[in-house]
Amino acid sequence: MGDAVVEVGPEPLDFDQVVAVARNGAAVALSDEALKLMADSRAHIEELAALPTPVYGVSTGFGAMATRHIEPGLREKLQVNVVRSHAAGSGPKVEREVVRAMMLLRLRTLASGRTGVQPRTAQTLAALLNAGITPVVHEHGSLGCSGDLAPLAHVALALIGEGTVRDASGDIRPAAEALADAGIQPAVLGAKEGLALINGTDGMLGMLVLAITDLRRLLTAADLAAAMSVEALLGTDRVFAADLQELRPHPGQAVSAANLRALLADSQIMESHRGPDCTRVQDAYSLRCSPQVHGAARDTLAHAELVASRELAAAIDNPVVLPDGRVESNGNFHGAPIAYVLDFLAIPVADVASMSERRTDRMLDRGRSGGLPAFLADDPGVDSGHMIAQYTQAGIVSELKRLAAPASADSIPSSAMQEDHVSMGWNAARKLRRALDGLAQVVAVEILTAARALDLRTPLRPGPATGAAVAALRRRVPPPGPDRHLAPEIAAATELVRDGTLVAAAETVTGPLA
Repeated sequence: MGDAVVEVGPEPLDFDQVVAVARNGAAVALSDEALKLMADSRAHIEELAALPTPVYGVSTGFGAMATRHIEPGLREKLQVNVVRSHAAGSGPKVEREVVRAMMLLRLRTLASGRTGVQPRTAQTLAALLNAGITPVVHEHGSLGCSGDLAPLAHVALALIGEGTVRDASGDIRPAAEALADAGIQPAVLGAKEGLALINGTDGMLGMLVLAITDLRRLLTAADLAAAMSVEALLGTDRVFAADLQELRPHPGQAVSAANLRALLADSQIMESHRGPDCTRVQDAYSLRCSPQVHGAARDTLAHAELVASRELAAAIDNPVVLPDGRVESNGNFHGAPIAYVLDFLAIPVADVASMSERRTDRMLDRGRSGGLPAFLADDPGVDSGHMIAQYTQAGIVSELKRLAAPASADSIPSSAMQEDHVSMGWNAARKLRRALDGLAQVVAVEILTAARALDLRTPLRPGPATGAAVAALRRRVPPPGPDRHLAPEIAAATELVRDGTLVAAAETVTGPLA
């Protein structure tokens, strides 16, 4: 568990706070303001529950059964039943960081005072996070409308001491047992609380925040890979000049081009073919247009960040308790705003990977590589070099193109046609996570290949920045030689891409890259 404590109140959380809790195990604490807001709105819900007039979500059924007035003696049973019945997920278990992000974001909405839950219910959810207890949530079950119902219901099930969880050691155990060992009393749900715990878009939003964080890092790594490939293929950095980029004033393009200029500065390889004897007129698009493609991906990412920041300020429930005391049904649980950007991001992820694979293939083709041995093999014909590493890239890129097809363009009606249009945002988030995993591997293979090509360009040396990245890679992966088992080298390079080690090595020369 981390040492940091994230205070949760009605104010929006930021990206770093979500990552700190979800990925790094930071603890949480409800603010005094949150406790007061929840107490005030809960008192109002209790008043409404005592009235003979039905109030949706307080003294009625839900969804297609919203017309039934529930008598007081059955309301606690109703809240437990809605949690049990909605915890109907199936398939593989969702990653711990995703579940923790979902728990945190639901806690923040409860802390807004707009849901009408008891403060002690929110405190129990916070206690689960702080004890490292993670409810088992399954991959399938959310349609992304009325929120991520099934995933959040699995969280709520653990909150009442039912279902299964992973404890702080990662062992799967009955929730009641894990809560008892942690000294946590299960929540006892009152009117409206079951619905308030499951009616949010927190799962897809948590995955969006994590994806944005990862894609930021991967796009910088893609710039590094492109710079290394430009050097390895004896390309030119002149096309990355600031005045040329300013002719098309997209912010992301300018950032990517600036990264490439910094990474290629003082490169012996660049200087070696600037003279009049160089007959190359222009580079292939996969080299020359890197800032345009990587930059467009950055601008897409910026739009996703804007949407995510708005969602982090949202308080999503149905019904909601408004500041003036009204309890109103609404449609804010529809996941379309998040679903669209999750799908949108999958497009540039596929395209950046596709361009990376094309640069890799170019380095392996003797007819296009500018004098490098076929497949960068030690003894072509006897050795295959990186031939099949490019096959691996190509297979992943093909899958990424399929994953770029939008989930949010689909809708299947549910709940007896009450929920007749749904967002499929959870599915969009799940496939984006898979796509980002693929992008990391594709960029890693390009860097692995470009580093090998740069080593084969001796005595010419790459620039200090790209050279530092090669040196960092060489601490895990040996230099060129006869064929050897490549899978561990691809895995090592992928880890160095994901954790930022290679970019950090280059930044010791360039300073911070964007």
